[in-house]
Amino acid sequence: MHEENTAATNGCGKTRSSSQNEAALLALMEKTGYSMVQENGQRKFGGPPPGWEGPPPPRGCEVFVGKIPRDMYEDELVPIFERAGKIYEFRLMMEFSGKFIGVCVSLDNCRLFIGAIPKEKKKQEILNEMKKVTEGVVDVIVYPNATDKTKNRGFAFVEYESHRAAAMARRRLIPGTFQLWGHTIQVDWADPEKEVDEETMQRVKVLYVRNLMLSTTEDTIKAEFNKFKPGVVERVKKLRDYAFVHFFNREDAVAAMSVMNGRCIDGASIEVTLAKPINKESTWKQHFNDQISPCSESLLGFPSKEDGHQKSAWKQANLSVRLNGQHSPSPPEVERCTYPFLPGTKLTPISMYSLKSSHFSSAVMHLDYFCYKNNWVPPEYYLYSTTSQDGKILLVYKVLVPSIAYGSQSYFMPDKLCTTLEDAKELAAQLTLLHL
Repeated sequence: MHEENTAATNGCGKTRSSSQNEAALLALMEKTGYSMVQENGQRKFGGPPPGWEGPPPPRGCEVFVGKIPRDMYEDELVPIFERAGKIYEFRLMMEFSGKFIGVCVSLDNCRLFIGAIPKEKKKQEILNEMKKVTEGVVDVIVYPNATDKTKNRGFAFVEYESHRAAAMARRRLIPGTFQLWGHTIQVDWADPEKEVDEETMQRVKVLYVRNLMLSTTEDTIKAEFNKFKPGVVERVKKLRDYAFVHFFNREDAVAAMSVMNGRCIDGASIEVTLAKPINKESTWKQHFNDQISPCSESLLGFPSKEDGHQKSAWKQANLSVRLNGQHSPSPPEVERCTYPFLPGTKLTPISMYSLKSSHFSSAVMHLDYFCYKNNWVPPEYYLYSTTSQDGKILLVYKVLVPSIAYGSQSYFMPDKLCTTLEDAKELAAQLTLLHL
């Protein structure tokens, strides 16, 4: 932080100069014995503190504190947070507005999402390039294109040796003007993987198989996995270029994973891992605060709770669409609230695709986002109408997702008509998402 020699007002309404700030910080360091280092736009206090023995605190011990008043510094903040326990490290960024602070658990994320990568680039090329422009790169995860296995999907995940290394890399790449191979890339934190406890994973008897050909059928997958031991596969569920293979026994699932990982099916080299269980009461249902509309659920043909097949995440989503005059409950206000736009608030231009799916509350936006993330062209909506017996104009949309190689099934049209344009489009988007 560059401090000008001007007077500043602290949170208590008192003013102090930059020299007074320096004196206060020096007094804090002398009192605590902590060191203070300033680099890359942040100031680090401690890490480790004096007399610390052993490794750094494990993941999950850090919290992120937002909206700190810009005129508050370590000498005021450290005593506040020391009330909760001994501080290992305190990193202060200086560009915050004067609002109430917010505290949440800090995700120790070491992975960045890099978008708009040329599709012809191979993993090693991307890895070498990321090592040139950022420090601490450990690995690059690149997924083959669903329709052309010789190309990537236009994005990659870059794994760093630490959260700090990933944060520094993101800070360098995030302005939106950084280019790789002449392309302006998109950068954001990758969604953290869901943690599943070891006891739960020990009971898993389902394998996740990826990098399949679009043309590969569920019967072919079942036959291939039954080859090493006939009759061990219960069922297979395939979704585009990946599938879930269910086994009768866990031991057979583990053995099949070892045997089948790296095997070729229909010319594609597959990757096989244990599937992480999905909490059916979380995912989209949790995102929309468990406010599923019974009307929406039945009209869209959701399976009953007695259905043995696993529901997809989209079948659990409440998209708050009005159908036949009924409304699904609105999420609590805390989830969809507004904040005052204060004078001097800094705004940064971003793309909607740099956001996470949790920022969208409608199926229409989710479908557009889903297509973008899979490198498909945007969905196309075609509007149709008819007249009801009482003279009302009824509307329905047909949706075309051109990048899906399903032949006639690339068109999706609900079997319900709506009285408003917004509801018709929302219902069509919901139906399309259920089939993707």
